[in-house]
Amino acid sequence: MTELPFKRLDPGVELPTRAHPGDAGLDLRAAADVEVKPGERAMVPTGVAVAIPDGHAGMVLPRSGLASRRGLTLANAPGLIDAGYRGEVICAMVNLDREEAVLIRRGDRIAQLVIVAVPTMEPVWVEELPGSSRGPGGFGSTGS
Repeated sequence: MTELPFKRLDPGVELPTRAHPGDAGLDLRAAADVEVKPGERAMVPTGVAVAIPDGHAGMVLPRSGLASRRGLTLANAPGLIDAGYRGEVICAMVNLDREEAVLIRRGDRIAQLVIVAVPTMEPVWVEELPGSSRGPGGFGSTGS
């Protein structure tokens, strides 16, 4: 197993962990109490920084229960953490509920961090792209 180094920026925060063995995501927790009013956004600190290994990226994803039950999700889902970033992981939360504010308490699980391998690709210009079975079809091109 490969270690993923985290730095504690707030002395009281927990190390991100998986809820169940084999889960892909590490739970990120709020490092502050934050109220997110209906339709508003809030930057919620986690109190941790992480060193993503070269050749990988961190994807910050919403927690499905918060999104489906409370309307609280990430404004930039998925959030991307590049391997070279060493600052605090901050979650850009948005409350999609039209009536109820969501109170995030310090220690609440607010998002998940998934580490993915990212191959190095060099962009180049070409005269023609290789063909595919889909071709140039975009949104809705395969039916409704």
